[in-house]
Amino acid sequence: MITRHQTTHILSKALVANGFAFLSGLTAKDRSGGVAEQTADILAQIDEYLELAGTDKSKIVTGNVWLKDISTFAEMNEAWEAWVDKDALPARATVEARLAREDILVEIQVQALA
Repeated sequence: MITRHQTTHILSKALVANGFAFLSGLTAKDRSGGVAEQTADILAQIDEYLELAGTDKSKIVTGNVWLKDISTFAEMNEAWEAWVDKDALPARATVEARLAREDILVEIQVQALA
């Protein structure tokens, strides 16, 4: 059984299947700030989508982070470290990538146990 949450014409923001919650790549709603602010915005959204899927950040098993500029890694990581569950650290990858819009500085996608 697959449960989809906040489905648009092209994707589901969160999807639960086979005991896992899969979140789409998320970008900041407020893109006026820098990497730390955009990361914090995204992480707050992740909390909301995980709750919608019946889980939370302590159950995240893996995360992917895309940065417009890899030199901002420390800024992103500072926001991540303030947010992540220190007793349940997930696997994670971070890469530099061309993102969909000029004002998007970071995109994050996670998967968690549901």
